[in-house]
Amino acid sequence: MKGSALVLLFFVLLGNPALVLAQTEPDQIKLDNNKFQDLFYESLKQKAIENYDKAIVALEQCLKIDPQNATVHFELGKNYLALKDYKNAYTCFEQASKIDPTNKWFWVGMYDVNYATKDYEGAIYTINKLIPFDPKFKEDLTSLYMNTGQFDKALVLINELNETTGKTDRRESYKIQILSQGKYQNAEIVNLVDQINKYPKEESNYISLIYLYSKNNEIDKVLETARKLESEIPTSEWAQVSLFKFHLDNNDGDKAVKAMNIVLASSKIDSKIKHRVLNEFLIFTNANPQYNSDLEKAIGYFDSDPEVNVAKEIGKFYHAKKQWDKAIVYYDKAIKKTADVDVETNLLLLQAYIETKQFDLAAKKAMDMVDVFPTQPQFYYYAGLGYNQLVQFKKAKEILEMGLDYLVEDVALEINFNIQLGEAYNGLGDNKKKEFYFSKANQLLKQ
Repeated sequence: MKGSALVLLFFVLLGNPALVLAQTEPDQIKLDNNKFQDLFYESLKQKAIENYDKAIVALEQCLKIDPQNATVHFELGKNYLALKDYKNAYTCFEQASKIDPTNKWFWVGMYDVNYATKDYEGAIYTINKLIPFDPKFKEDLTSLYMNTGQFDKALVLINELNETTGKTDRRESYKIQILSQGKYQNAEIVNLVDQINKYPKEESNYISLIYLYSKNNEIDKVLETARKLESEIPTSEWAQVSLFKFHLDNNDGDKAVKAMNIVLASSKIDSKIKHRVLNEFLIFTNANPQYNSDLEKAIGYFDSDPEVNVAKEIGKFYHAKKQWDKAIVYYDKAIKKTADVDVETNLLLLQAYIETKQFDLAAKKAMDMVDVFPTQPQFYYYAGLGYNQLVQFKKAKEILEMGLDYLVEDVALEINFNIQLGEAYNGLGDNKKKEFYFSKANQLLKQ
């Protein structure tokens, strides 16, 4: 029974036809076969108890009997691999694959060595031999392409697998890494356009394409893609970008507001697009002031925006149009939004106060800012100007003279300082100093 079992085990493991030794006597063949079986069984027994060296000795004896036996070479490879003798392990697995290239496990052995030694280039060769046996090995190939920096091949394979087997988190992570390098984005844009044409109801492709166009500041293409999305999937949040623009062009403010609010509230839509939408609505509101309350509500969506103070930018929009009252409203909102005091916003607000002849507010705000920024001469200037207009000439003179100490290489501001000092001394009845400062201002104007 034991002899029969050993013969059966031998043929199952080897999967090879019985050895025929030409010109050998039948008794010799039987002896060799029995010896081969015993040696092979001994190697399996020694490997099972982790005596890999003894297993190797037994297998080498097997090869003396049958040097072209692929299974023996394979078993040798496994024992060398267990000993971390990677060079000999690979040689044995490779020899087995040369004898029988149709056996998947011989190639797997080579791949195990490639992986253990971080021979990624060699692993790519081996994996390409394994893929015909099992296409799932393409997943490993994407990782190998990433490890060897072959991002163009990785991107092609990722897109192929995404289409044939569906997306995975790992592949999407690889894709983000690849596309962070701009030179691969054009290839991905071409792929996404192709995917949209093939699968027009798949929203994720539109969103990925919109993201790439947005990253490249190709806003017109963003809107074009959003319009196509809206046509195919009207319920999409991204489609509202297109609908918003459509309603504005048709002067339908109510519907534009509805679409805008969906866009601004969406966590999926890029902030650049949201800013674009708000800017377009701002221009629309300027011509249609009945939507001012909707504009104020829209600004609220940007309260947590760490990059742009939207209220300040809207204030500057009205500032440029000399709509001072509106500019003041938004500068106030901008100042309240930030914990840090912004010099520019406060200076713009002071100018708007002066333009609207709110001199008391200008003087108070400027003095408050002097306390915060004691070396900023602009705040001394606005305080002095405000006090002059309020006929508080002594205060004006004192604050302006203090501010002059901080004035450095700013001719325009120096001229204004001298004019206001002339006004202050004129109000105080000191004609000599009045003429001195007015004359100095004139001299600077002529330079």
